[in-house]
Amino acid sequence: MKGIILAAAMTCIAGSAYADGATTGMVGGAATGAILGGPVGAGVGAVVGGVAGGVIDPPPAEVVTYVQQAPAPAETVVVQERVQVGAALPPDVIVTPVPDNPKYGYVVIGQERVIVEPQSRKVVQIIQ
Repeated sequence: MKGIILAAAMTCIAGSAYADGATTGMVGGAATGAILGGPVGAGVGAVVGGVAGGVIDPPPAEVVTYVQQAPAPAETVVVQERVQVGAALPPDVIVTPVPDNPKYGYVVIGQERVIVEPQSRKVVQIIQ
């Protein structure tokens, strides 16, 4: 019983103390894993929770609308690697910033509009 209360308290403290999703996911996963599987479950839960907590949040609706309606650049972008959410774009791909929300940028690759986090170059969402 003490373990369950301690795990629940750790989850609440971590959730309020950290804005980082991966950290919160790790602590929450460890707490849940400890409840279900003891010390081994805590380790497994921390790894799974960290991965799930590190998932990129979708952009706001106004960013998606802007990227959908923005004119396509004159040059075609070709990327050799498969473009997928969470993966970083190559450094030679030019990311166009979203004017009203500099936290996001976009690239048009073929027929897909790709919303990107400019600092990390990670793909946030792919619009078909």
